[in-house]
Amino acid sequence: MSDTPTYPIGKILAGNRDAVQAASDRFNTQPIDLEFLHNGPYPYSRYRTTLGDVESCSGPGTFQGSKKSTLIFSPSRIPGWWIDRTDLPGQFPIGVSVRNVWTTARNIVLRSGSPHNYLRMVEHIIAFRLGMGVDDLTVCIASGDPPLFDRGNLDIYEAFQRAGIVETKTPATFVTVREPLTFGGTRGDFLTFLPAEPGQLGLRVDCAIDFKSAIGRQRIRYDLTPDVFRIGSEARTNAPYSQYLYTRTIGKLFADTRNLGYTTRNILIHGRKRYLNEPHLIYDGRSYEAVWHRSTLDLLAAVSLLDAGRFAGTIVSYRAGHTQDVEMCSMLALHDYLVPHH
Repeated sequence: MSDTPTYPIGKILAGNRDAVQAASDRFNTQPIDLEFLHNGPYPYSRYRTTLGDVESCSGPGTFQGSKKSTLIFSPSRIPGWWIDRTDLPGQFPIGVSVRNVWTTARNIVLRSGSPHNYLRMVEHIIAFRLGMGVDDLTVCIASGDPPLFDRGNLDIYEAFQRAGIVETKTPATFVTVREPLTFGGTRGDFLTFLPAEPGQLGLRVDCAIDFKSAIGRQRIRYDLTPDVFRIGSEARTNAPYSQYLYTRTIGKLFADTRNLGYTTRNILIHGRKRYLNEPHLIYDGRSYEAVWHRSTLDLLAAVSLLDAGRFAGTIVSYRAGHTQDVEMCSMLALHDYLVPHH
């Protein structure tokens, strides 16, 4: 493993500089547990891509576990990613963009037009835009409730593999940030986006988490490739045992948790000192499922909302979450911090 790197604190877009510096100091002292660096050529097509065929995958609904939910992935001639609620034929498809984020309170929800035209927990779907290098795609679903799978999101990965990824004749567009930029949170957390070097088209991620539970401190550093993303796609979302117990008891009284499709198979349940079910993604006897999920399916989802192009550069994430991710990406787009990159 290479030496542990340090990163500059960029222009502060949110938060207190002293708090960001303290969080950065803690991040820099946390060793890298896993590292997957890529030394070869850019691992994705340099042309815009779409799918070669229509494919689908199904599972119990995330928020209505008693109902089956199906995602249908189709090639698209229209640039970008689009979510088509087939049960709402009078509504336009929802563009996958920071412009259409409705809320990030518990998960990322996209909406366009009618308040009924939404899709919840989109992060585990739209992360595939960057992770698989697919630029143009339509996702059809007959409700606002996506499926929850027992194998993380390997079902989606395998649907993409079956469909095949094909090039168009249009060169891909890349963007990066004008300068180093940092977004500080309120929990000793931060995000830093660093510009790509000349000729660098890829994305490097250095992500650390710190839980006061069995998950503990975990840090992973990687260059994004299809193979790396395939590993991360297996990572399930995690929940503390107290939250899981709540959904199974008193949570049954409330609409927002009554029908959650959480089971001991489709999420990682962590207690203070041990996991309450079997963790995945074991390396040297320890599970890194939580940091894989955070760095690939959560963080990359927010970056996939930058519809100006594929993001190139380096992203550093320490203890951040959906809200910070999306607010950071919104500021990049809103305040013209993104520039074309070649």
